[in-house]
Amino acid sequence: MDFPGALRERRIRSHLSQLDLALRAGTTQRHLSFIESGRSVPGRNMVLRLAESLELPLRERNDLLLAAGYAPAYPESSLDDPVLAPARTAIDHILRGHLPYPALVVDGGGDLIAANTAFGLITEGAAAELVGPGRNVYRLALHPDGLAPRIRNLAEWARHILARLGHLEALRAELSGYVPELEPSAGQLGFAVPLHLESSYGELRLMTTVTTFATAVDVTLAELKLEAFLPADPATAAALSAAAASAG
Repeated sequence: MDFPGALRERRIRSHLSQLDLALRAGTTQRHLSFIESGRSVPGRNMVLRLAESLELPLRERNDLLLAAGYAPAYPESSLDDPVLAPARTAIDHILRGHLPYPALVVDGGGDLIAANTAFGLITEGAAAELVGPGRNVYRLALHPDGLAPRIRNLAEWARHILARLGHLEALRAELSGYVPELEPSAGQLGFAVPLHLESSYGELRLMTTVTTFATAVDVTLAELKLEAFLPADPATAAALSAAAASAG
């Protein structure tokens, strides 16, 4: 990776001028200009300050350090590593605590790490090869053998999903091919994009929230997202409770 070019590309992507970034990083516009032109080689601390000032994900901060000739600053541990045991315990606690409502955890690419038992109501009827740990939940959501046939507001929901995949270009291109050219229905968009999903307990109207480990300094942990489904109306809350009771 060409460090000056990589830094410039990320600065432009963040809609920052050289002066804006220099002020954030505690340096001068002249120095930053020299760095971006290759006339000045930044020290490791400067690279870190620039990456932090750009609010880059930890993986990209490591990439910038490597491009500048320095070792990565942030570890990337396996989820099985004992160092992440407290995080795994927290994830399990949150998933169980969210019952009777569905919740799941995905990695940076959207692959399923874990889910609670209520998530089975979301995935019912989907092809087996699309469901389970290691399978991609975005593909599950939009694949014709996944949830797509049961989603009543597919146009709105598909746009919501695809908008989250800007960093996953190949996956976004694949999933775009599954989505019909539909216009969002008038009056459907309010304060949040709901999911209207047919199920064996009737139509579910669900909102989602996403939680991250905001202070994580491990790449793996920083990329995890816990997505929780919440009922958007009393009928959905009752259906989810009934499904949980039936599951025992």
